[in-house]
Amino acid sequence: MKFDTMLAIGIGGFIGAILRAYTAGLVNSAVKHDIPFGTLSVNLIGSLLLGMFIGAIQYGGIQNPYIKSMLTTGMMGAFTTFSTFAVESFFLFKNALYIQALSYILLNVIGCIILAGAGFKGIEAILK
Repeated sequence: MKFDTMLAIGIGGFIGAILRAYTAGLVNSAVKHDIPFGTLSVNLIGSLLLGMFIGAIQYGGIQNPYIKSMLTTGMMGAFTTFSTFAVESFFLFKNALYIQALSYILLNVIGCIILAGAGFKGIEAILK
């Protein structure tokens, strides 16, 4: 991989990580619940946005390879978080919060797939 591509990914990652911390913190401070809604929110928003970015790339709305890498691998890769989702799910089970754990897992997995598809289809409808 070329240095300039890695730099674009790094810039996107920097932006995505800051946005994730801000968004998750904002949601967690507003919504007090056993389910970690901060992580859920960034995963749902990130899936929608990634679907939109991939749609824009596929249909020619984003053509610059550095912007593609920055937005997808960099920004959305840092904004969303599978590892935090996994650890939070584990601790919900560990703390015997089984309904919350299963709800959290289903909301993340199904919600993210639906929103990624919705983002893609929305951009497809505009650019196709």
